[in-house]
Amino acid sequence: MARKVLIVDDEPNIVMSLEFLMKKAGFEVAVARNGAEALAALEGEAPDLLLLDVMMPEFDGYEVCERIRADPTWSSTKIVMLTARGRDSERDRGLALGADAYVTKPFSTRELVAQIEEMLAAK
Repeated sequence: MARKVLIVDDEPNIVMSLEFLMKKAGFEVAVARNGAEALAALEGEAPDLLLLDVMMPEFDGYEVCERIRADPTWSSTKIVMLTARGRDSERDRGLALGADAYVTKPFSTRELVAQIEEMLAAK
């Protein structure tokens, strides 16, 4: 059974690129365009992993991450924060809130897929 990845980003071009990349790697893909949609998507069949942007409307990625980690129902869901915000303090904040990884844009698509596969294999 294919692992499910939820892409949470408000930039259509990034969503399209990530969706293509994840499907090519064999993942089932769902998309949320903001933090509220991401939280609503978790109410259904929770994904195995979120690719979570930081800067979004309706709840930023930090708040979404914090809410996910506060609910034991989603404790096994992996979170990769994927953002243009690359300062150490922002990375530290994301990891402190419970993100499993923090990847800055631009990123290597090959490395991102390998990191996701490794995270899900360890699950």
